[in-house]
Amino acid sequence: MTTLKIHTIESAPEASKPLLEGSLKAFGMVPNLHGVLASAPTILEGYQKLHELFTNTSFDAEELTVVWQGINVEHGCHYCVPAHTGIAHSMKVNPALIEALRNEQPLPTPKLQALLDMTLIIVRNRGHVTDEQLQAFYAAGYGEQQILEIILGLSQKVISNYTNHIGNTPVDQPFEKFAWSKA
Repeated sequence: MTTLKIHTIESAPEASKPLLEGSLKAFGMVPNLHGVLASAPTILEGYQKLHELFTNTSFDAEELTVVWQGINVEHGCHYCVPAHTGIAHSMKVNPALIEALRNEQPLPTPKLQALLDMTLIIVRNRGHVTDEQLQAFYAAGYGEQQILEIILGLSQKVISNYTNHIGNTPVDQPFEKFAWSKA
């Protein structure tokens, strides 16, 4: 099993140190993922910026969680599913939604299900979406802006999910209670 180095603020390349200090300030810790990404300062900076941009989209907390967790579960990310479970709880997301996403069960509303369906279509088909699929998404109350915002969220998740697969990043202690593995 591969592993990548998990940097601390002290061991990180100079360009990553202020980024890790920002993580510490924002989260009260340096998440292991950020410590791994610190080996390449530009990817850490890119990941943090994508996170900031995605959280400022038109999606509310439940919709952000649907996109993040839908991708995390689809990619089988042992690190991000527990982390985003904890994040979703801190964002006051409905626990039934959190569990449905983790367990690949139907979502509590048709609109959220349409968002998950479109997210997974984009992931599984590498962006190839039919007119019928788009029309179903639009009929659920979403539009072109949200299609593009899903792609933004996917960009963030590709960085984290793939890094965690390659690096075998250990789950951070606060999220260990939400441990998860693909069935």
